[in-house]
Amino acid sequence: MSSVLDPQVFGSVFVTLLVIMDPPGALPIFLALTGSLTQRQKLAAARRASLVALGVIAAFAVFGQQILNYLHISLPALQGAGGLLLLLVALQLLTGSEQEQHADAGVNVALVPLGTPLLAGPGAIVATMLAVQNSSRPGEYIAVGSALVAVLLVVWLFLRFASQIHRVLKDSGTVLLTRIAGLLLSAIAVQMVADSVRAFVSGTP
Repeated sequence: MSSVLDPQVFGSVFVTLLVIMDPPGALPIFLALTGSLTQRQKLAAARRASLVALGVIAAFAVFGQQILNYLHISLPALQGAGGLLLLLVALQLLTGSEQEQHADAGVNVALVPLGTPLLAGPGAIVATMLAVQNSSRPGEYIAVGSALVAVLLVVWLFLRFASQIHRVLKDSGTVLLTRIAGLLLSAIAVQMVADSVRAFVSGTP
C-alpha cells in the first residue's frame, strides 16, 4: 500500500512546478526563438526542450544531494538561494520586464536556452530536490516523479500548440496569465526563503 502514489504530494509538487515553469509565460520566448524554424522543426524543438528539462531536473533530484555534500552546501542554503532567484523572476513577471532571449545561428535552442535554464531553472531544480528530500515512502517518491513528468507533459503541450494557443489568448491573455503566475511564484519564493531561515534557526542540516 505504501507504494501507491500519494495524491497529496503529487498535487503539491505538480502545482509548484507548474507555476515555476510557467508554460504561458514561456510561450512568447518559445515563439521568438523558433520564429525562423519550420513547423516540423518547431515541434522537434518543443519535444527536445521538454526532454532536456526532464533529464536535468531528474538528474539533480537523484544526484543533487551528493553534489551538495561534495561542495559542502546545505539544502537550506540552496533553498534560500533558489527562493531569492525565484523572487527576482516573479518580480520580472509581475512588472513585465522579462528579457527576451535570442538564439545565435547554429545553436540548438531546444537545449539552450529552452530546455535549460528556461524550463529547468534553479527554481524547478530546488523545488524537486526539496520534494525528494521530504519524501520517505515509495508512494511519495512515485508521486514526485509522476508530478515532474505530468508537468513537463503540460509544458510540451503548450509548446507543441504554441502558435494556436497564442492565437486564442492574444497578447493580452498571455500577459494576464503571466502576471497571475508571477503572483503565485512570488508567494512560493517567499515561502522557500522563510523555510530556509527556519531551517537555519532550528539547526536543521
